[in-house]
Amino acid sequence: MSTLLLWRWALKEPLSDRMNLSIIIGGVLLVFPVVWFGKKLLDRWPTTSRAAWITTFVHFALMVLFGAAIIRAVTTHQDWPDWILPIPVGIGSLLVVITGVAMALTVANLALKGLGAPFAIALSRRLAADWLYAWTRNPMVLAVLAFLLSLGIWFRSTLFVLWVLVLVAPAWLVFVKVYEERELEIRFGAPYLEYRSKTPMLFPRRPRG
Repeated sequence: MSTLLLWRWALKEPLSDRMNLSIIIGGVLLVFPVVWFGKKLLDRWPTTSRAAWITTFVHFALMVLFGAAIIRAVTTHQDWPDWILPIPVGIGSLLVVITGVAMALTVANLALKGLGAPFAIALSRRLAADWLYAWTRNPMVLAVLAFLLSLGIWFRSTLFVLWVLVLVAPAWLVFVKVYEERELEIRFGAPYLEYRSKTPMLFPRRPRG
């Protein structure tokens, strides 16, 4: 509930340019220390129950940071007028629809096969390794990043696209590689290690066997 209230504030509150930049850039940069601290806690208490509690708090922090940054970036993109992308709006809107559907499918995949939901909403109770997760270990991350890039193309905003590529994507991938892989190893053990060894981290590949 508190996260939704914060997102609502980020959506509606008029802010100065300096405050917007602080949230859009600073919020994403804060992801790195959160991931580092969470990994330290995982390594200190590498048990299934502790990992679940630590992950809940880490996910909550990332929901706040990523959520507020993305909301402010989307709602203020018209204030980034420089470097307009020479791409028709229709192409951008089509990409938004396609990647939005892909994002919804990854959420459904996680819910049905992993019995979970994104971030702190509900931790997965089973290892999701089928359907989209058989092609890549992180279809949801790939879909979300593609969706954000599609938004930037739709907005025709070079700065928005650069923000996604230079800040959001690295922060999200560091979280996945540094924190989430360790957390899944602790909670699911050998089955996850086997899954990780044969499935690419991000870019899809035809499942083996």
